[in-house]
Amino acid sequence: PGPMPAAAVDALDLALVRRTAGALPGEHRGLGVGVGTELAQLRPYVFGDDVRQIDPSASARTGVPHVRQQIPDRALTTWVVLDLSPSMAFGTAVRLKSDVAEGVVRVVSRLGVRRGGRVSLLTCGTGHVKALPPRGGRRAIGAIRRALEQGVATDGPAQTGDGLGAALLRLRGMARQPGLIVIVSDFRDPTDWGRPLRALAARHRVLGAEVVDPRETQLVDAGLVVLADPEDGRQVEVDTSSKTLRETFARAEAERRERLR
Repeated sequence: PGPMPAAAVDALDLALVRRTAGALPGEHRGLGVGVGTELAQLRPYVFGDDVRQIDPSASARTGVPHVRQQIPDRALTTWVVLDLSPSMAFGTAVRLKSDVAEGVVRVVSRLGVRRGGRVSLLTCGTGHVKALPPRGGRRAIGAIRRALEQGVATDGPAQTGDGLGAALLRLRGMARQPGLIVIVSDFRDPTDWGRPLRALAARHRVLGAEVVDPRETQLVDAGLVVLADPEDGRQVEVDTSSKTLRETFARAEAERRERLR
């Protein structure tokens, strides 16, 4: 919670520009051939070509009609995948993980609409997928702000059939042109999301914004406590004063993070 320093936003903007290799509108190459500024080829005219593509200079020099085909430029489309599962409602310091996730989405959205870009939001983990179509300008920012105001985490057990893997599979069908995909999650979803993520990474630029709370990586000596799993509601009584238990927990979490990496 709170304002984001302008210097931090500018630094993130520069990082995204470098990652996506485009600083101005039109620096992202389109898929088809048509009107644009990137030269595809110059060749003799054949029956069926668009006469509007005839190049006067080349035709005058050669005495034979030539057409100049070009690849259209396009602005970058940013697809934001937001995890709203119950584990995102956890937090032990000054803010919840959902607060951090909300800040990430707000900043990425602001950066995504710069230079004529468009932004889309896809949520998962609530049992009801919310998908906002790609938009630009204030309309995109307003729609995402209203979606965030409805909550960035859910209470109660996680819903089945709406995990991160299902969201990435759905996004694969929605994002047909290459763009930037930003996944905001704690990546604790038990479903198989690795395969659809690799499929998206083969076509798009992908950034993963992992949201982590310190107590998820290391237990503190707080005596006998009752821990609850926010995803399925299970509870377990734990004696955190046990050094062996704390070391085992830290080792298991380190192994999980290595698999995640």
